[in-house]
Amino acid sequence: HLSLENALRYAMERKQLQLVYQPQYDLLTGQLAGMECLIRWHHPELGLISPAQFIPIAEENGLIVAMGDWVLNEACHTAQQWRLAGLEVPRIAVNLSVRQFKPLLLVNQIKLALSSSGLPAHLLELEVTESVIMKRVHEAVEILRELKLLGVKLAIDDFGTGYSSLSQLKILPLDVLKIDRSFIEGIPTDQDDV
Repeated sequence: HLSLENALRYAMERKQLQLVYQPQYDLLTGQLAGMECLIRWHHPELGLISPAQFIPIAEENGLIVAMGDWVLNEACHTAQQWRLAGLEVPRIAVNLSVRQFKPLLLVNQIKLALSSSGLPAHLLELEVTESVIMKRVHEAVEILRELKLLGVKLAIDDFGTGYSSLSQLKILPLDVLKIDRSFIEGIPTDQDDV
């Protein structure tokens, strides 16, 4: 844990982190509907290190704020470069950390990423886990409303793993609800999942 934490402190400046883009398809049309941006760490000696190993460390020691800002900027710049090269970019989704989800910090990070990249706001989707929002619902609603005013899309990821109710859900200015896979992984054979 300690050696990974120390190595992670230098991973960004040594350009060991990279983004990969997972395509999302519309099941009805078969068309590309968007891409989710995922971070990967290629350590020169340890090889590929799973996000499940390093993200909790980054959350714990606070590096996640700088890492999240880098991911956001890198994703916006890449998507805009693709657009300028003539490629269709329907939407790019970026996951946010609980540590980034602070009133002034997050809104300013998003504004800067969009303005410096030139990416239109409606092409950026921000994903927040249900647990992040439900810890401080009223503060979260205000932040989400500010983000909505910028023109970005908003999504809740892993919905159904926390303790939110549908009445809380309806006050959030969301565009996408990503239901946790534990509810749907048995489809079509498990009748309860169906």
